[in-house]
Amino acid sequence: MNQNEFVKSITPFKDKLFRLAKRLLVSTEEAEDATQEVLLKLWNKNDDLGNYNSLEAFAMTMTKNYCLDQLKSKRAGNLKLVHDNYTDREPSLQKKLEDKDSLDWVEKVINQLPEQQRMIIQMRDIEQYEFEEIAKILDMNETAIRVALSRGRKTIREFMLKTHDYGIK
Repeated sequence: MNQNEFVKSITPFKDKLFRLAKRLLVSTEEAEDATQEVLLKLWNKNDDLGNYNSLEAFAMTMTKNYCLDQLKSKRAGNLKLVHDNYTDREPSLQKKLEDKDSLDWVEKVINQLPEQQRMIIQMRDIEQYEFEEIAKILDMNETAIRVALSRGRKTIREFMLKTHDYGIK
């Protein structure tokens, strides 16, 4: 595969690699470094890439593994989960503040979820991956992914209901 073919084959999902890396790492710079490392590794495996059923799933798995390795390493000791993929179209200032507050709360809850639930919520709810793709990437069966996703969503929902209820009934 020449350079142009390689670029064409990874272009449709390279942003997903970055967003997954950003979900797992502390900063844009760390996520960019992780994405660059994964793309370099893919380029070095260029001759073997035709052997994979789904290059995207393989790349996502590489990104997940690379980021988890970074999280485990000493140099990444202070990394945390960050989410700022949210954009809004000119709502009122009050609506913007309410939305930001809600997102901050959701981010806090997601940050407290077990690592596996965080990754599954990122891939399913944010990246819109199918359960089959998530199963390949995480090397899990689809039933376990559905259960973990349900538990993560339930935790977020219960926390948000409790937070926004303020005890008023």
